[in-house]
Amino acid sequence: MLDVLLPAFEKDCNVKVRTIAVGTGEALKMGEKGDADALLVHAKSSEEEFVKKGYGLERVEIMWNDFVIVGPKSDTANIKGGTNAVEAFKKIALRGVTFVSRADDSGTNKKELSLWKEAGIDPHGKPWYVEAGQGMGEVLAMTSEKQGYTLSDRATFIFMRESLKLKILVEKDKSLVNPYSVIVVNPKEFPDLKLNTEGAGEFAWFVTGEKGQELIGKYEKEGFQLFHPCAKEQTRGLGGLKL
Repeated sequence: MLDVLLPAFEKDCNVKVRTIAVGTGEALKMGEKGDADALLVHAKSSEEEFVKKGYGLERVEIMWNDFVIVGPKSDTANIKGGTNAVEAFKKIALRGVTFVSRADDSGTNKKELSLWKEAGIDPHGKPWYVEAGQGMGEVLAMTSEKQGYTLSDRATFIFMRESLKLKILVEKDKSLVNPYSVIVVNPKEFPDLKLNTEGAGEFAWFVTGEKGQELIGKYEKEGFQLFHPCAKEQTRGLGGLKL
């Protein structure tokens, strides 16, 4: 998505962007240290806590996609066709089939752990639970090799599915909706650092504005829309954001 958004933003606003691609947990930690000007993240409760503590000026959702549970065609956990992620996790644990976790404090990992908690299951230390400590692409490849199960964002799975021996088995659960937000880091928390708050604000305005939202909505892979723009009219341009 950034390969589409950033060139357009840089051209329109004359701001150069240096991207550091990490999981949401690591991104928020960078924000807490003043090591980034703006964050694009997807873990709502953690983001809200980040803003509450004063590290971010405002959290505004700009787009969403969704998570899916993928696994082998054989589907030994018998979860195919389900629309309840928690029930699927319970079946995976009950049958003791391989589940590969990102275990990297990313937004996806945070969602996965919340599903285990809701299921009343602590998978850590179980022989069937593999903690990879890797990104989504590596985890999908590992899951395919082990013929196990994992939680993936739909976009990454679609990009990689031709190289994987995995299928989407559970989807369309409301709890699997995956919102992405932009947060401008609060410069008042870091008076000794030269944060580019003006440039970060321009980026926030762009991605919540008409052109940014249009680019997000048109981004497709194999005819499939990967992200859905969701910046509301009253929040476009970040509304009452004070830079």
